[in-house]
Amino acid sequence: MEITENLCRCVTNLGYEDIGDAARTAARRLVIDGVAVAVAGSNQEASPGILADHLREMGGAPAASAIGFGFQTSPVNAAYINGVSMHVLDFEPMWNPANHQMSTTLPAALALAEARDMGGREVLTALVKGIEMQGWIRQASHQFEARQARFHPPSQVGPMGAAVAAAHMLGLDVMGLRNALGIAASRTGGLLANAGTMTKSTNCGVAVAAGLDAAMLAARGFTGNPDIFEAPQGYVEGLFDEGFVLEELLNYGPPFRVVEPGYAIKMFPSQYGTHFAITAALELHGRIPEPQAIESVEVVTPQMFYIDRPRPVTGLAGKFSWQYVTSCALLDGRVNMASFEDSRRFAADMEDMLDRVTVDMRADIPARFDQMHVETTVRLKDGSTVQARCDGPRGKWGGPPIRDEDHLVKVRDCLAVRLDEAQAAEVAELAGNIDGLTADDVKRLMSLLSTP
Repeated sequence: MEITENLCRCVTNLGYEDIGDAARTAARRLVIDGVAVAVAGSNQEASPGILADHLREMGGAPAASAIGFGFQTSPVNAAYINGVSMHVLDFEPMWNPANHQMSTTLPAALALAEARDMGGREVLTALVKGIEMQGWIRQASHQFEARQARFHPPSQVGPMGAAVAAAHMLGLDVMGLRNALGIAASRTGGLLANAGTMTKSTNCGVAVAAGLDAAMLAARGFTGNPDIFEAPQGYVEGLFDEGFVLEELLNYGPPFRVVEPGYAIKMFPSQYGTHFAITAALELHGRIPEPQAIESVEVVTPQMFYIDRPRPVTGLAGKFSWQYVTSCALLDGRVNMASFEDSRRFAADMEDMLDRVTVDMRADIPARFDQMHVETTVRLKDGSTVQARCDGPRGKWGGPPIRDEDHLVKVRDCLAVRLDEAQAAEVAELAGNIDGLTADDVKRLMSLLSTP
């Protein structure tokens, strides 16, 4: 069928001049969000912190920076830990069909740019191309509902997107990219059962590192199956159901998926489905006299079983709990990074509120982020009820985007975890002008981001 060859020809023929203004603007905003979230995520001792110690012990030629940890390592290891830091908070943008495409692409491009003295124009181009690859694989799979997923999506498609991004940075030709994708395809697959554990973030870190490693191997002449998409027992047959439409991969290219359907900036650091529950509960918070007035809470949701956690075992697991995020929003009137610390999870008022929340997951509500809704009913002790429904949080595809000024509040909050005000302002300026950066500017950006 020559799908892989034709696709790789499309990919390699695209350069910065083909990206277009709309896609460049979108990509600049993504870079700001991605690096800010990675800085905040690097402060999570329970996952990136352990991994940083592990990678220091493993060593590696000091060529690329570990964001937030003040050391350099090999490009592959830097992409690994930076991908984990970018994902661990579950604060990176969400894509449609559902996927995490920043932590699985941007760290590879940044690591190679820093290690090989390349400018930001190539980083932006690589980012758009890697996201485009992941988006069309997810679209062609037709696995749109959470209950259809066989693997955590970024672990399925992330290595392929990272391989495309890295191949651009390395200047691979069509055969080089075909080999890189063949190699990367054998490094795919991470389990959804690890949602709510430290391992989930490594699904993204491993994916971006694997794709980068595959492209670097291909650049040295290492080979993989050059027809990996259509090959018997290959990427598609091995990882997806029969609904995968191979020909849809050839839609790769302008106007680019960073523009259409675009992405949703996350304003809460948790699994995206929970944003529907948070939005409904925040509306109700302003309509109840006080939390103590609540008799019971019912949350009606689609069937997303991995976020049905009546009593999450840690604050981290609370990011994947309808019950917990609803309780946070009703009690505190906000949901932020501190909401998922163990100290908040096991506070007395939280334990009490969790006892009052029940979830009704219904099969007739689509389990996909572009069609689902959540409806929450609070019964008060005086017998009255208040109700709110969310058909989509702020910034959802097809709705008004998150305003720049609101987005920058998130960015500043994330950067402030490790950087002072002047450093944060410089990072925002550099990242927001990524395609205007020289190689030295990129090194300056990564030096600031690596501040421990």
